[in-house]
Amino acid sequence: MNESWLQLETKVAIVTGGASGIGAHITDHLVKNGAKVAIADLNVETGEQRDGTYHIQCDVTNKESVETMTNKAIEFFGTVDILVNNAGVNLPRLLVDDRGEKPEYEISEKDFDFMVAVNQKGPYLCAQAAAREMIKNTKGVIINVSSEAGMEGSAGQSVYSATKGAINGFTRSWAKELGKFNIRVVGIAPGINEKTGLTTDAYNEALAYTRGVTVEGLGTDYSKSIPLGRVGKLDEIGEAIAYLASERASYVTGTTVNISGGKSRG
Repeated sequence: MNESWLQLETKVAIVTGGASGIGAHITDHLVKNGAKVAIADLNVETGEQRDGTYHIQCDVTNKESVETMTNKAIEFFGTVDILVNNAGVNLPRLLVDDRGEKPEYEISEKDFDFMVAVNQKGPYLCAQAAAREMIKNTKGVIINVSSEAGMEGSAGQSVYSATKGAINGFTRSWAKELGKFNIRVVGIAPGINEKTGLTTDAYNEALAYTRGVTVEGLGTDYSKSIPLGRVGKLDEIGEAIAYLASERASYVTGTTVNISGGKSRG
């Protein structure tokens, strides 16, 4: 078989949250380029196989669950070469509900702990488990899915932004620790993207309240805020990750790539 340009045909990847949304597109592009993918997700049945993938039910906030998932992936595929830390959650919340109309949209300890557990603890647990195998093999790639919000901040999404900022710190620090083992650590920071079909009415209502607008007023015209004048495509994220996971990006580590159409503060 002729290898593709990215040469992922011999690679095994774990994609957390890989069954839906951005994760499904990441999985799809890795498989299209020849990689085998273990989909680690709460909403799958362990053992299901489809189109070059093997599904493993996993709670990324639970150390035992993560270690079991990693071991199952290694048992099934023989190794792990790539980890994509994609699983994440976002609950729009204000630091202070100054209007006093929706106290449920003010940050609570429960909301804080939930977002930190999934977005920050989860990547650490998954990276630690995968890195043990990668160190044995003296090769590997860890890709952390951050967010533009982690670089720029975001009104009504301070906890989410903070967890993604922490992910950027993980990326830089782990790259320094693991480079001597020929393991690269890279981040991507998507901006505003096309809808995944997973956005709920509750999420839209919360975001609208934190922004002081109606749900209808959340906006669809990005020509002024995004230089390229449109939202991102989920396939563009998947394609970028496939590239970063490949040897074509063999000198890229310790950095987070902003995939936002040029959107920034200025």
